[in-house]
Amino acid sequence: MRHGRRWFIETIWRCCERPSSSTTSAIYGESQAVLIALTGATGFVGGRTLDLLIERGHRARALTRRPQPLRDGVEWIEGALDRPDGLDVLVSHVDAVLHIAGVVNAPDRAAFATGNIVGTHAIIDAATRTKVKRFIHVSSLAAREPALSDYGWSKAEAEHVVERSSFGWTIVRPPAVYGPGDLEMRDMFRIARLGIALLPPPGRMSAIMVDDLARLLVTLAERGGPRLVYEADDGHAYTHAEFGAAIGRAVGRRVLPLPLPATLLRLGARIDRRLRGSRAKLTPDRAAYLAHPDWTADPARRPPLDLWTPQVDLTRGLADTARWYREEGLL
Repeated sequence: MRHGRRWFIETIWRCCERPSSSTTSAIYGESQAVLIALTGATGFVGGRTLDLLIERGHRARALTRRPQPLRDGVEWIEGALDRPDGLDVLVSHVDAVLHIAGVVNAPDRAAFATGNIVGTHAIIDAATRTKVKRFIHVSSLAAREPALSDYGWSKAEAEHVVERSSFGWTIVRPPAVYGPGDLEMRDMFRIARLGIALLPPPGRMSAIMVDDLARLLVTLAERGGPRLVYEADDGHAYTHAEFGAAIGRAVGRRVLPLPLPATLLRLGARIDRRLRGSRAKLTPDRAAYLAHPDWTADPARRPPLDLWTPQVDLTRGLADTARWYREEGLL
């Protein structure tokens, strides 16, 4: 009798907790095929997320500025965040929207605002017009400290846009994201081959491998999530020196950590801009937030264990990344 009462209570709870059939099935370890709209699908994180959606048997509608090769399960929508007509087509009759597109490097505050704030307004407006019920927004840990950089400010303002929307939303703030396909950290790997690790001032950080991040995003698209901000990482915090040493091991070298004072970091950013122009990876804005001493994920904001857990540890993830760089001739 006790077991029967427990079964009854759990059944009622499940029915009340999950409003749709697709998300109800996810409780039992299954997920029905869904149609997901993506921005940023031609980028690093978005591309891996698109791959995983298709691997799981879902269909995707993905925004692109340029023609893309035909692909089973993917409908490419020509458009951009500054073209409302294309956005309405993108998000019409989808089960969820994954807004992954964003600007991580820009020449000034106005460009960050256009890419991250105005662009988020546009996709939110389209989702509102088409009555989207589920919206997953990819932000950044930098949004926690908007006064430090134009990038962080623009990501924080974009979060506010999402939070004011009328539909169900979940915000994911990744820390440093790495993995095959990433070019932002390539310089750290190349320098590590010389036996040194050029680092920000002493501090702590979190990281996540792109496969783990993609798996969280796809799971949220499948199941939905609460109106919360998640900070997802691999479950560990690292000093900058520990992270640099791990990159060294990935390329087969023991590295000497060389933390740079904030003044030298800013000088390096000016030099990088002069040498590489718009292709510079270390910009003055990036130097400003890299100098912050704590970019670790808040444990209280990690996704619940019954929703998602990281599967790729730092050693394996960096080794996979280094292997990809070698295969592509990037080291």
